[in-house]
Amino acid sequence: MVVGLGNPGRSYEHTRHNLGWKVLEQAADRWSVALVKQEHGFLGQGAVKNHPVLLLLPLTWMNQTGVVVQSVLQAFSPVSPDLIVVHDDLDLCLGAIKIKTRGGAGGHNGLRSIMSCVGTEEFSRVKVGIGRPQNNEDVANFVLSPFPAEEWKEVVSTLPKAVDALECLICEGPDVAMNRFHARSSE
Repeated sequence: MVVGLGNPGRSYEHTRHNLGWKVLEQAADRWSVALVKQEHGFLGQGAVKNHPVLLLLPLTWMNQTGVVVQSVLQAFSPVSPDLIVVHDDLDLCLGAIKIKTRGGAGGHNGLRSIMSCVGTEEFSRVKVGIGRPQNNEDVANFVLSPFPAEEWKEVVSTLPKAVDALECLICEGPDVAMNRFHARSSE
């Protein structure tokens, strides 16, 4: 199961915090997986090079994502190592991609909610860098603000690379994916 983190609604569509959604939408398109609106999110089932996948875009606020993830995991895949979460990361520069197989929330409310609800930090993550705010800008305002035009170009070029990383993680495993994708997107 692959979860793309974000907040629901048009006003959040192009914000930094919705980068996980953007990656998963592009993955669904590439893999021809239809995302169908359900009670708590958009769900789609398909395959990536013969590897079955269940894609989830929760329709809850970021800090309540765990409830939806737990519910869908219990219904479809009760083993948490089958979980991959795609999300934005403040500690990575814009366009950088990093894959991890466990770890803390790092201040990310979506991850914190998931870990609290599923009871483990033992799941994979595809982190996509958004950089840190400048000039003492509030972090909450920063992650909930849209990308400026000059940064949006970098985001658009990063999305396919993030889908490549996700596909590698699913098909070739975390070791190969970590070795291949722990680099700035422009390298």
